[in-house]
Amino acid sequence: MKYGELSSNPVNVLLQLVGGKWKFLIIKELLIKEQRFVELKNKLGCTAKVLTASLRGMEQDGLIVRERYEGQPPKIEYYLTDIGYTLRPVVESMQKWGKEYKRLRKLMEKYKNETDISGT
Repeated sequence: MKYGELSSNPVNVLLQLVGGKWKFLIIKELLIKEQRFVELKNKLGCTAKVLTASLRGMEQDGLIVRERYEGQPPKIEYYLTDIGYTLRPVVESMQKWGKEYKRLRKLMEKYKNETDISGT
């Protein structure tokens, strides 16, 4: 995405670049280590078409690098750029929030079930 196409709203910029399910999951995996296409596909469970489109877009946006190594067959790995690594605190914050939401949701459902039982 070209600079001029980016939103003036910072939150929208983030969503323009990594919105949707697969791009954030790709970043999460690449924060762990560089990975090959098949590794990402197997870990994420998405189709090759979706993964290819996501990786190409992220490469064009400067978030990841596609590195080709000669050999038979050629080996291609993906890794985060310095800009891509700046998403680490965003991913960590999302993981923390998701974990806390699940904890609170479990408590809410437990409380609701207890009040439903005692209320009848």
